[in-house]
Amino acid sequence: MTLQDKYAELRERRAEAQQGGGERRVARQHEKGKLTARERLEVLLDEGSFVELGMFVRHQSHDFGLENDRPAGDGVVTGFGTIDGRLVYVFSQDFTVFGGSLGEAHARKIVNIMDLALENGAPVIGLNDSGGARIQEGVVSLGGYADIFYRNTIASGVVPQISAVMGPCAGGAVYSPAITDFTFMVRGTSYMFVTGPNVVKTVTQEEVTSEELGGADTHASRSGVSHVTCDNDVDCLLRVRALLGYIPQNCEDAPPRSAPVEPDDAEGLDSLIPDNPNKPYDMHDVIRRVVDRDSLFEIHADYAANIIVGFARLDGRPVGIVANQPAVLAGVLDIDSSVKGARFVRFCDAFNIPLVVFEDVPGFLPGTDQEWRGVIRNGAKLLYALSEATVPKVTVITRKAYGGAYDVMNSKHIGGDLNFAWPGAEIAVMGPKGAVEIIYRRQIADAEDPETVEDGFIEAYRDKFANPYVAAERGYIDDVVMPSETRDRLIRGLKMLENKVVNLPRKKHGNIPL
Repeated sequence: MTLQDKYAELRERRAEAQQGGGERRVARQHEKGKLTARERLEVLLDEGSFVELGMFVRHQSHDFGLENDRPAGDGVVTGFGTIDGRLVYVFSQDFTVFGGSLGEAHARKIVNIMDLALENGAPVIGLNDSGGARIQEGVVSLGGYADIFYRNTIASGVVPQISAVMGPCAGGAVYSPAITDFTFMVRGTSYMFVTGPNVVKTVTQEEVTSEELGGADTHASRSGVSHVTCDNDVDCLLRVRALLGYIPQNCEDAPPRSAPVEPDDAEGLDSLIPDNPNKPYDMHDVIRRVVDRDSLFEIHADYAANIIVGFARLDGRPVGIVANQPAVLAGVLDIDSSVKGARFVRFCDAFNIPLVVFEDVPGFLPGTDQEWRGVIRNGAKLLYALSEATVPKVTVITRKAYGGAYDVMNSKHIGGDLNFAWPGAEIAVMGPKGAVEIIYRRQIADAEDPETVEDGFIEAYRDKFANPYVAAERGYIDDVVMPSETRDRLIRGLKMLENKVVNLPRKKHGNIPL
């Protein structure tokens, strides 16, 4: 062969690899409303930035006729590129080749880019679209999954890891997204489950569809497995790009800064909280009037909606938001909201993202269901996460801060750096009615007009505790501020705290109550 012949051969091999499973399978992918593996990378990455690695990798299996079917790339496209000019490592499973199934060579390609990401300190993004383990390759497929799981675990807290489930993800394959930091799913085309509907029917006699069992909306609202739910592939990929705008390249980096944008109607905060302490309001309205305009990127929006978590910017600086939501279950903490909050707090702490807590919490949700399912253990996760976090932590008490939930929501006692309260804040062991029924039980029972006497005691209790000044006198609150002053106080406070250093006791790691 001449040199020109060899150049031509290279071009032919590249063209073959880029065809995936061929026109017919690509067309079938499009008919399902799904992009191909390479089309997804074109949307995700900056134009022209993708550099492919392992294009010519082929499997080495000789069983079940596989020796006659050895497509280049082995069903996964891997490499690196940039998002907004920042380096990322990516893999995109190709459902048109062996149904995106994972074999030895397929896994080795993914492991390679994960190792590079860890060594070079950049995020890993996995686009999952796979029928699962390649059965024809036997145990080496399972070994390949374990190799990936191990690297997911080692990389956790070192570099950000994002999974976009854009098709099937079943069996052992689900555990890689479960270990990564954020999982995105697409309505109607993606699903995740350990065992599929047929196995469920055989074992439990339950009739359930793939969508009901493990679809995007199921995992967004019921299981909490999905952090962000998207309408289609393009929406999913653009939202992954947006998320990366809030987080650093690695645990040693600072989050990226943007140009500040003033919020809309900040003055409206002064009239937002109802006079009636039992009347709900939407905490989103508070957050959006404090943070930079249109900067809130909510995580787990449809799961445990009694707490809000997500990213936003203050004066262009990314922050993590943790906020009770009075519009849902009065903002109580329960098992799901505690776990949701704890997971998010630990991510922010791992990647140097300051935390801003908006508190309006009447306590933990009572009841046998919560107690028997472990609200003590699960509620302690949020307490543990905020206590161990060493990033700047600022709390704003907008209204209620009752009982143990006051302690948990980043109080001064567990390491809150700055704690502010609005003038209407109520900080007490419990609400006025409950407290009065305990403290003055006999007096109320012996009174000629128990209702009037009880109302009087409630009013006296409210006068004493339905304000932030008792806590402020003891230094538990750093300042009482007008709602409209909140943004300025947060910006100044976080700037003051940007060089915060905490020296923790030497240990291998703590033992969070999992």
